[in-house]
Amino acid sequence: MGCIESLKYEIVLRGASFAECRRYVEEHCRERVTVDPGFKIFEKPIIGVPPIVIGLDGEVVTFPYTKPCYGTFLLRTENPSEAARIRSLGKK
Repeated sequence: MGCIESLKYEIVLRGASFAECRRYVEEHCRERVTVDPGFKIFEKPIIGVPPIVIGLDGEVVTFPYTKPCYGTFLLRTENPSEAARIRSLGKK
């Protein structure tokens, strides 16, 4: 999966700061995994100010995504394989 635009996603926050994205994930997602800038999700590196927090609720992944010239969005999408991959990284 090389393009975020090809995912079926919901925009949770639009034009958000990294702190707002982090706060939302911490308050609304059951599981959280902290990653560094450059971490690849759906084969795309995450741009951001650390700590970057990705939320997991079952097979649903909630993550910040910065689209150059458009700003930062907090997106939510259901993807069992990516959720499992991220979850396994967080349990090390």
